[in-house]
Amino acid sequence: MKEFKILEIKQSVFEDNNKDANLLREELKQNGVFLLNLMSSPGAGKTSTLKKTIALLKEEMTIGVMEADIDSDVDAKTIAETGVKVIQLHTGGMCHLDADMTRQGLLGLDASGVDLAILENVGNLVCPAEFDTGSSKNAMILSIPEGDDKPLKYPLMFSIVDVLLINKMDVLEHFDFNLEACIERVRKINPDIKIIPISARTGEGIEVFADWLRTEVKKWKE
Repeated sequence: MKEFKILEIKQSVFEDNNKDANLLREELKQNGVFLLNLMSSPGAGKTSTLKKTIALLKEEMTIGVMEADIDSDVDAKTIAETGVKVIQLHTGGMCHLDADMTRQGLLGLDASGVDLAILENVGNLVCPAEFDTGSSKNAMILSIPEGDDKPLKYPLMFSIVDVLLINKMDVLEHFDFNLEACIERVRKINPDIKIIPISARTGEGIEVFADWLRTEVKKWKE
């Protein structure tokens, strides 16, 4: 198995996280590194979705992944199997990453030469939405078993993301999940959001997400 580092990151000492986030974004832009901040509830399928997506993109671009969690290295081990550069970030009990913590992760990852850096944020629909990480784009996964009412309960999260992946479409018929109602609720909060139904298990919709990433990475580099 490919080796990877585990980095204990510290909470930012900057009072103005937004200022630091904008600075980090400028640095990433200058270096041609596209940073995707991927968020969701625990168990929504972030890691499994990343595995499928990486398989489609790793021959086209250099990818680095930062796996953030309060503890454990389970996700980093899983991503390491894909062969891309990966680092596990332990947040020291924090339920989110801010811009400076993300910068620490990028330095630990050694993102120089990386086309696409992916931050798999801590599983949570509240804290991660409140802190700008300095990412180029924000993505979120909502899984079918979570219910179609999540946009009503966590509007901030849905308002700050550029793309929403509705995962586990392969089990839609087994849950009381109204896809049309969910999409309508999301678009009321965020009219410009891109919504992609996917199944990380079967691969449904993953190519669409990969195409979105290809386009965004290219635009970022230009």
